[in-house]
Amino acid sequence: MSQALQGRVYAVTGGSRGFGLAIARELVAQGARVGLLGRSQQSLDKAVDALGREQALGISADVADHAAVVQAMQAIHAHFGQLNGLVNNAGMARPGRVEELLADEVMAQVSTNFLGTVYCCQAAIPLLRGGDNPRIVNVSSASAWHYDEMVHLSIYASTKAAVERFSRDLRVELQGDRIGVSCIRPGGALTDFSQDWDAEKFAAALQQWKSVGTHMDMGMDVTQVAQAVCYALAQPPGVAVDLLEIRPNVATPKTLFDPPDTH
Repeated sequence: MSQALQGRVYAVTGGSRGFGLAIARELVAQGARVGLLGRSQQSLDKAVDALGREQALGISADVADHAAVVQAMQAIHAHFGQLNGLVNNAGMARPGRVEELLADEVMAQVSTNFLGTVYCCQAAIPLLRGGDNPRIVNVSSASAWHYDEMVHLSIYASTKAAVERFSRDLRVELQGDRIGVSCIRPGGALTDFSQDWDAEKFAAALQQWKSVGTHMDMGMDVTQVAQAVCYALAQPPGVAVDLLEIRPNVATPKTLFDPPDTH
């Protein structure tokens, strides 16, 4: 167990599943306590039960709702008596060709992935300022820069690129407050991220994606992304991970993503 995170409190958005839950689990394993933000209170309650109610708090909030985010951050601070860091992990993707994307599909991704990151930072900064080695970690995606991750995710990839550019400015702005800002860029890992995607649009994306190569980098576990986030959070005062990309290094056949044969 790392002593650097012992007894500290971190807010994790999108914390009820996928990368977010893995990050929360790793933080708790290293002695920290976590406030989880997510849309489904039922999913949050399940995550809190798994993590332990002394170590975790779940608050239902849409990160695209500025007022809800402010209330959630204040509730985490009040519950644990402090807030030492924020992990902006919440993300949403809606696959589709650009000309066919619905306006609400575009705005949902922009609002969750980019505006949600901005709003959570705005809400957390006053609570972090003056604290002991405060940190913000913004989670991007390899899709922002690598074209072999998936196709038909233009808006998702663009919002994650925006998160990276935002993080660069935020890092400079908060140096005077000694709040470290880091950006983690994870590659492909097997999660339930696509479980709420439109099946027809996802199938079309998969078909085109497979036409541009037979293999992809795969094999990374969500725990490895969680460890990268904790590495950034555990840096000593005055030192910050700027941008850390972690990608799998195993060539995996794209046939792994073939839909199951239902015949």
